Amino acid sequence: MNILVTGGAGYIGSHIVEQLVKNKKNKILIYDNLSTGRKMLVNKKAKFIKGDIKNIKLLKKIIINFNIQVIIHLAGCLNISESEKNKKKYYKNNFIGSKNLVLACEKTNIKYFIFSSTCSVYGNVKGSVSEKKRANPKNYYAFTKYKCEELIKKYSSRFKYKYAILRYFNVAGASNSGKLGEVEKSHGHLVKNLAIQSLRKNPIVKIYGDNYKTKDGTCVRDYIHVSDLANIHIKSLNYVKNKKKSILLNCGYGVGYSVKEIVNIYKKLKNNVRIQFKKRRPGDIAEVYSNTNKFNKLLKWKPKHNDIKKIINSAINWERKINTV
Repeated sequence: MNILVTGGAGYIGSHIVEQLVKNKKNKILIYDNLSTGRKMLVNKKAKFIKGDIKNIKLLKKIIINFNIQVIIHLAGCLNISESEKNKKKYYKNNFIGSKNLVLACEKTNIKYFIFSSTCSVYGNVKGSVSEKKRANPKNYYAFTKYKCEELIKKYSSRFKYKYAILRYFNVAGASNSGKLGEVEKSHGHLVKNLAIQSLRKNPIVKIYGDNYKTKDGTCVRDYIHVSDLANIHIKSLNYVKNKKKSILLNCGYGVGYSVKEIVNIYKKLKNNVRIQFKKRRPGDIAEVYSNTNKFNKLLKWKPKHNDIKKIINSAINWERKINTV
């Protein structure tokens, strides 16, 4: 199939492309403006076009000229704190950009649309959360993602495509191939920050907020390995293609770790770790982890990398690699 991956030079997008190119019948086109994506993560077996999803004319031209049948849409901004401070940027990049992409599907051969959403759309929850829970976004990033979900659903019948909306939980780790991992530092991801600190003799770990209503006062999240998440995109595409049905799924392991628990695991891997407690970050929710019942029933998928120590170690190994090149 001819597949367009927006944001394919980014952290998650590059891992998806790495798996897509294994099927030599697929023709993969990466579309990325390289604002947070990196040329070093672009797969040599895919075609790369530098472009912005706000450019509807270029999107339309590419979809028609390359006879695109599948869109895997990951392009967008994803820093929760930044979204609270710069709502205009997030509205333009996430919502208007996605709207352009959807509208560019009109009168084309697009049959399947896979969208990267977030568990943040649920807002504050206690315990595990299923897809049945009504969306209640508590930060602007989540709000833009939820509006995109609604947009994709709305146009699916008009433009005759099936969709898979995938609500990511916390993505971490790096590919076993050693070729891919998280490069961008600005997103404030915990495991990425731990990996950065691992290169220092005396690592300093910042924990934002210790007074949440959770088991130990710190935020609780469900951490999923990036390669497992990438594989879920392939499985979801196969599902909507074979069943001719649209789906909305949580993408997590169904296990909640607090920030303190993750840091304690890290301390066993690294000596001389100092912890600094900081004020809560705006927009952060206290607790969210996945109810995986629907996911397991539909995809019948089993994770390969769901060991939190291995996830942290893979991120550390990747950090070492990119800092010694």
